[in-house]
Amino acid sequence: MATPRSFLSVIALPALIVVAVVVMSSLFIVDEREKALVLRLGRVVDVKEEPGLAVKVPFLDTVVKYDDRILGLPTTPLEVTPLDDRRLVVDAFARWRITDVVRFRQAVGVAGIEAALVRLEPIVKTAIREVLGSVPSTDVLSDDRTSLMNQIRDEARRNSTGLGIEIIDVRLTRTDLPEQNLSATYARMRAEREREAADEVARGNEAAQRVRAAADRTVVELTSEARKRAEVVRGEADATRNAIYADAFGRDPEFFAFSRSMQSYERALQGSNSSFVMQPDSEFFDYLASDGAERANPPSVPVPAGNSAGTAPAPEAATDEDLVTPTVTDREGKPLGESAGVKLTPVPESLVTPPEEPSETVPPVAPEEGEAAPEPAAGEPEAAAEPAPDTEAEPAPDEETTGN
Repeated sequence: MATPRSFLSVIALPALIVVAVVVMSSLFIVDEREKALVLRLGRVVDVKEEPGLAVKVPFLDTVVKYDDRILGLPTTPLEVTPLDDRRLVVDAFARWRITDVVRFRQAVGVAGIEAALVRLEPIVKTAIREVLGSVPSTDVLSDDRTSLMNQIRDEARRNSTGLGIEIIDVRLTRTDLPEQNLSATYARMRAEREREAADEVARGNEAAQRVRAAADRTVVELTSEARKRAEVVRGEADATRNAIYADAFGRDPEFFAFSRSMQSYERALQGSNSSFVMQPDSEFFDYLASDGAERANPPSVPVPAGNSAGTAPAPEAATDEDLVTPTVTDREGKPLGESAGVKLTPVPESLVTPPEEPSETVPPVAPEEGEAAPEPAAGEPEAAAEPAPDTEAEPAPDEETTGN
């Protein structure tokens, strides 16, 4: 027969187990990252928002926990039409959290956060369309879109108050054109850049034409002026040469005839197979038979240079001239090339303002046969010597002739 002590020990062990199970089922822990609802037969009887250990009716109450942290909602890309009817594709994401767990439970039921995301996404998309549809696309594509995102957040927050949640922030991650409009947009941008490039090229060609025209004009003016000066110098030199020839030949006509005959022989007798048909006693062969010394009539007294050679101006020695920039104006009186940034090349000063002085060349005056020019006066240059009067030249004394 069992004793009472053994009977009590047999009953106490199961009782302790039952008591432990009842105590464990009546206690639950609320994490600091969660909020808890105590439901009794599907009805909310208690809300636990503070972290720690809480008590419920065992086997009768159930506990439902919800995340108390900030949650994210990425939206799918959606097309919006701004105020200027330019379609855009917008991506966005929202940050939200549960503020009223009782209302949240009543709104979404047993599905929890997944059902809340499904209901919250249309609210955010509707707010994006309403706000972005009231502004032009330039505001949407600009860097400063904070005010637009704040308007979207406020609009979504007002529409989501019945869900027991709070929209903390809404951000636009991407704003782009639809795929079918990208090609047309790129083509329009390319055409605009090509038009700007063509304008720049046209302006460059215009400036180049102005520069080239100014350079061509300067070349023509410098060449013409240089040619003019060359002709003037050549004419003065020819006049000086002719004066010298006239003085030399005028002193002895026979010498002039002899020199001309030698030139004729040089030109006629070139060594080729040439034939001359003329009489042997022709004047052309006079200086082949005789040098004409018996007909020479040189002056007995050396004759100085005549006035034609002495008064001819000597060529000016080339000197270094200062370079100056020519002043060339257009029809409006503005410096040529100023608007195109053209700077004319500096040229010698004499080419900018060419001298217009008349030539001082005196035509040669040959003395007549038997006429001698007098000696120049003391202290008087040879250029001032005047021709001798029309008198017979006196023969030199015999002793002077013998001495020479």
